[in-house]
Amino acid sequence: MSAVEAQPPCALCMAMRRITMAILPVLVVVGVIVAIWYAAAYGMNRVSTLDTAERRGIEISAAEVFADTMAQERPRLPAPHQVVTELWNTTAGEPILRERRGEYQPNPRSLFFHAYQTLAPTLLGFVIGTLAGLILAIGIVHNRAMDMSVMPWAIASQTIPILAIAPIVIVVLNAIGLTGVVPKSLISAYLSFFPVVVGMVKGLRSPGAMDLDLLRTYSASRSETLFKLRLPASIPFLFASLKVAIAAALVGTIVAELPTGARFGLGARLLTGSYYGQTIQIWSALFMAAICAACLVALLGLIERTTLRRMGLDR
Repeated sequence: MSAVEAQPPCALCMAMRRITMAILPVLVVVGVIVAIWYAAAYGMNRVSTLDTAERRGIEISAAEVFADTMAQERPRLPAPHQVVTELWNTTAGEPILRERRGEYQPNPRSLFFHAYQTLAPTLLGFVIGTLAGLILAIGIVHNRAMDMSVMPWAIASQTIPILAIAPIVIVVLNAIGLTGVVPKSLISAYLSFFPVVVGMVKGLRSPGAMDLDLLRTYSASRSETLFKLRLPASIPFLFASLKVAIAAALVGTIVAELPTGARFGLGARLLTGSYYGQTIQIWSALFMAAICAACLVALLGLIERTTLRRMGLDR
């Protein structure tokens, strides 16, 4: 074997190979999804194109049919490039604030502004739901009566359709003077507390019998056992639950915006788009909601890695 053949690959080449192996499967999956999306858009929008041509008594070629299905103003299913264009025009193409009558006011055409109006109650509801879930989980683990009574009620609460309970909660809260962010935050908290309860109960009970017996030999109190053993052991379970809870909180906020006739927020964009048949606006709002959820989950993942590294549990 020659010296050239025996030379190990450089570090940069190995890094590029790892990056390629990590990105390539994602690109393939995305490409397949986009191809199926274009095919579905063509199939669904083609009917209206042919109907319009038949009513006008004109004949159009296959190329003209395809071009029209990809550029309809109100398609049944917008093509991917139409959604991307709408996202770009309503984010980078629109300022969040606009000058009106000598003062800056929110710009309802900006999707960033609507995302902020949804994210604010989402984060507040997420905090409320997380705190409620932590308190309930600690009580369930340390109190058998709460374990037998609260846990079944927590499970039963998630069987109630959120679309049914959201209008009731909002009307009741409006009747007592609570409007704006608070009602939407409570709906958000309602959906986000359950994953935290389930995950933390599992995490707080994860220490083995030998670990608990060791602390008993040192005469550790319940609070010392909680803070020195149970809580540190439950951190991985907590972050796994928080990632589910933050997505559920976002869904709760969007659902809470629908029955209120809200003017701002991603739910309001979905509602106005459905009123006026603006399917491209509906899809762009859905994609913005998905992007917000992905960013929030990624932020929690970063906090998780940092926390676990500080605890010496880096995976």
